[in-house]
Amino acid sequence: MTEFQRLYTGRVWSVMGWDQLTTLWQRIDPAAGWYLQAVGVSPSPTLADAATVSAFIERIDALLRADHHESYCGIVYADDLENPRLIKIFDPNNLGSSCGSSKNPPGPGWIMSRVEPDEILAARPAPENRKRWWRGLLGDS
Repeated sequence: MTEFQRLYTGRVWSVMGWDQLTTLWQRIDPAAGWYLQAVGVSPSPTLADAATVSAFIERIDALLRADHHESYCGIVYADDLENPRLIKIFDPNNLGSSCGSSKNPPGPGWIMSRVEPDEILAARPAPENRKRWWRGLLGDS
């Protein structure tokens, strides 16, 4: 088992409140060497520079707050809320059954990792709007 697989399949902690999400983002050092991956969009993870990580955090935070119409967050998970090495971010428009009770729960839409990720296959293709969002983040057309 790779280090990434151990982190990906290991215990993660839910970021329940929006204020807790703000705190998590503040704990991330954008220059620490983060891989960013849009599951089902990017063919391989991208080792991002500090500016791209900062832009990703700003834009994913705005997307989650705009699209997740709940008084709580609950769709971001980290292996460690104080010093994360892996963050799974679920797409608010692809949550499937609530409480993870589905036999085939959806995978994360995005992953931030300090460890180079293994390939993660999406259960279904990402919607075109998410592909455009990702390409816009990376400056691709």
